Amino acid sequence: MSYYLFLAIIIILPIIAQINVSATFNKYAKVRNARGLTADQVARQILDSNGLYNVGIERISGKLTDHYDPTANVVRLSESTYGQTSVAAIGVAAHECGHACQHAESYGPIILRSKLVPVTNICSRFWYFVVLIGALVFQIFPALVYIGIAMFGAVVLFQLVTLPTELNASGRALKTLENDMILEQAEIPQARKVLTAAAMTYVTALVTSLLQLLRLLGAFNRR
Repeated sequence: MSYYLFLAIIIILPIIAQINVSATFNKYAKVRNARGLTADQVARQILDSNGLYNVGIERISGKLTDHYDPTANVVRLSESTYGQTSVAAIGVAAHECGHACQHAESYGPIILRSKLVPVTNICSRFWYFVVLIGALVFQIFPALVYIGIAMFGAVVLFQLVTLPTELNASGRALKTLENDMILEQAEIPQARKVLTAAAMTYVTALVTSLLQLLRLLGAFNRR
């Protein structure tokens, strides 16, 4: 694979995924759910039905900044989700509640993901500098560049563990929305499209990181 083709792939793929998730969310953000429920009401219903009465719900600024914070034990819904009655907003809120349920059940991948966070934060900040310095002193201290690559490998591992966590949360969300009759049958495929588009951002992030990792290994193994 040529350098320019590789560069185009790792730049363009994430951009396409982000454009797709934004466009899909915007499309179904215009579709009001038949029952007139707001996303925060749905979140409270899902949490309570799973016995998670102690998990709070907060409104935060931004668009699609929704997340579950296990340290504060709170589901945070963005301005584009909280108080909104759209199918898109309800899908996102249900997804974040899925993460709360995962933590409550000690779901393996999300527990592992949480344990990897401190190491990943360090590695994601410094791997590039370690590789760069290692490349400059490669003839003297070749091990340094591989330490940097290993640090980037930790970031890839984190993304690998994150993917099944996100897919499982979306699966839980759709199952709950359908089985608890929160959304109408015709609205479930619409919510699925929103969550699938969001999942693709994690898929493309993992694919591009794997390509970059292979590229790094190939470049320095040829030296």
